[in-house]
Amino acid sequence: MGFVLIHKDDDVRVCLENGHKYAIRDIKKGETVIKYGFPIGIAYKDIKQGDRVHTDNLKTALSGEKTYIYTPGERFALKEEPCTISAYKRKNGDIGIRNDIWIINTVGCINKSAELIAQKTGAFCFPHPHGCSQIGDDRHITQKILRGLILHPNAGGVLVLGLGCENNNISEMKKILGNYDHERIRFLNSQDVADEITEGVRIVEELKTAASQDKRTEVPVSKLKIGLKCGGSDGLSGITANPLVGRITDRLVSMGGIAVLTEVPEMFGAEQILMNRCCSKSIFDKTVTLINHYKRYIISHNQPVSENPSPGNKDGGITTLEEKSLGCIQKGGKSPVTQVMDYGDFAVEPGLNLLNGPGNDMVAVTNLTAAGCHMILFTTGRGTPLGAPVPTIKIATNTALAVKKTHWIDFDAQADMRENRDNALFHLIIETANGKKTKNEQNGYREIAIFKDGVTF
Repeated sequence: MGFVLIHKDDDVRVCLENGHKYAIRDIKKGETVIKYGFPIGIAYKDIKQGDRVHTDNLKTALSGEKTYIYTPGERFALKEEPCTISAYKRKNGDIGIRNDIWIINTVGCINKSAELIAQKTGAFCFPHPHGCSQIGDDRHITQKILRGLILHPNAGGVLVLGLGCENNNISEMKKILGNYDHERIRFLNSQDVADEITEGVRIVEELKTAASQDKRTEVPVSKLKIGLKCGGSDGLSGITANPLVGRITDRLVSMGGIAVLTEVPEMFGAEQILMNRCCSKSIFDKTVTLINHYKRYIISHNQPVSENPSPGNKDGGITTLEEKSLGCIQKGGKSPVTQVMDYGDFAVEPGLNLLNGPGNDMVAVTNLTAAGCHMILFTTGRGTPLGAPVPTIKIATNTALAVKKTHWIDFDAQADMRENRDNALFHLIIETANGKKTKNEQNGYREIAIFKDGVTF
């Protein structure tokens, strides 16, 4: 079996076949275990050199809120020659890399109506169970996520489909939309017409006609916004796929683009690294709030902040949340953190943006889409067919998965151990921006889930 030592200070090396880690020295009970050059937990029994280091001998050291000190490091200095992509220019100055017609329903009661209209027209709809019986911040989160979808530049036209009696009705949604293209965003209350399916089809066909006039044109790659996500991670995620994506992030950011990193719980244990890359003290303070606020949310439900990784993560060799987080944040490369965003905020600041939200795959890809990301780079070691409403490039951490699930996976990152794959992945990103369909698009996997933590009447 092949092994790799990630950092010279590490106490473990990783098997490249199964992602599990093995001690390279004797480790005493109570000692901190180092991987990636940082602590990943505490040995709760003696570990002999050569032993596997996992749940039977390693435990988390994470706890609740912490106090942090801003100690900025050396600034990221990579400078790449800019390039271009072929995209659709929108009236507000945004660009879209797709020109689809979307149906966004204000409430879950009309999921089936949206689905029927989509089936008859070729439009895309995104079922969800929310929009009624919600109040306060909970309803506001639903509205902000739906707003991000309605205004998304990858949609050449949008039908906002309402029922008519829900508290998140069309009139309420219009209040938070701000400026929008009245020709490309249309509204229909189902209770206002005799046959909402026929009327919905009519409106969508008009939107399709308008969108058919749009043409791709050359724009700078700095207009591109990519979301960063990992799901079904394994012990190779932090060795193959995530560092590869991190180098792509640095490349895009150096050209003036935007990358968005979410999954706040999967920053726990690695947050100081991100904090030291904040471009200012004010962004550092926002990052501290982001981390501690999410810990308070977890603790308020009487749950431990460390109750992650998942069973699949553990099968793949990840033991503690610290270990998972140190691998997860590598998707952000070494780029400066230039903005911290809340649910439903739009990504507008070039650089690496941190987005509030959980690690849950469906919620995370929805948050990234609503933030305006044109595509998502999704790394996975265990595999998943999940796709966002936007192109979702699935990047396997290991060749075995890439071979087994060719209908899920777009790119094999383990080949990066044998040859430089940076240019190949960057080329795939450019091709995808220019119109090449990802596996989730080819297979029709486009789903959303909206975060909920409030009262339902």
